[in-house]
Amino acid sequence: MAGMVSLCVASLVTLFVATSARIPGVYTGGAWQGAHATFYGGNDASGTMGGACGYGNLYSQGYGVNTAALSTALFNNGLSCGACFEIKCGQDPRWCKPGMPSIIITATNFCPPNFALPSDNGGWCNPPRPHFDLAMPMFLKIAQYRAGIVPVSYRRVPCRKTDGIRFTINGFRYFNLVLITNVAGAGDIVRVSVKGAKTGWNSMSRNWGQNWQSNANLVGQALSFRVTGSDRRTSTSWNVAPSHWQFGQTFMGKNFHV
Repeated sequence: MAGMVSLCVASLVTLFVATSARIPGVYTGGAWQGAHATFYGGNDASGTMGGACGYGNLYSQGYGVNTAALSTALFNNGLSCGACFEIKCGQDPRWCKPGMPSIIITATNFCPPNFALPSDNGGWCNPPRPHFDLAMPMFLKIAQYRAGIVPVSYRRVPCRKTDGIRFTINGFRYFNLVLITNVAGAGDIVRVSVKGAKTGWNSMSRNWGQNWQSNANLVGQALSFRVTGSDRRTSTSWNVAPSHWQFGQTFMGKNFHV
């Protein structure tokens, strides 16, 4: 009980800023696999803004140009939003950059299938193909522009983020839509709960991408959030939004250890 009281007091003191505490355990990532990669979005990646994960402006959200749209096989109906991948060009000296450098990207968008074209000639994102449509600046780090499409090796890796998990609260009184960004560790999310100062923990449902909703009336209450990643580790951010929070505001909570 004394430990719980101390934790709540510490959370109140650090309101509006990221806590330095970290969650025990480390996400270890996965094995190397094969896929292909193309690019989109232009030289400045401006065409990659928005996207099926709901992150909006990728620059202001901290993702920058280190992003990709995933094919159906990898996107997993949005469950992969926020996951991080290491990618390197395959053994193709004609198109791959010398030394086979690797890049780290975050999944921020969906590459839809094009069933009007064959999977090996334009329908690159058709199932069951694993495919990455990279932001153009990232593609150019591993391959030549003229290549267009290259074979790659990829693996899941831990997401390394600066500061804490961000919770952006949108909606209205009986519809709370919370966009969750900047998640370290596994990066993707499988479960979210919210707690008002006058309520217990309420499960939130995925609306789309990384937007999670609750129909509870939480206006006028300090809010806490509990986030579970695909590695089943959980981060609880106590009282990150004060009782006078407003729709449209963003608050920062506790992130996962990497």
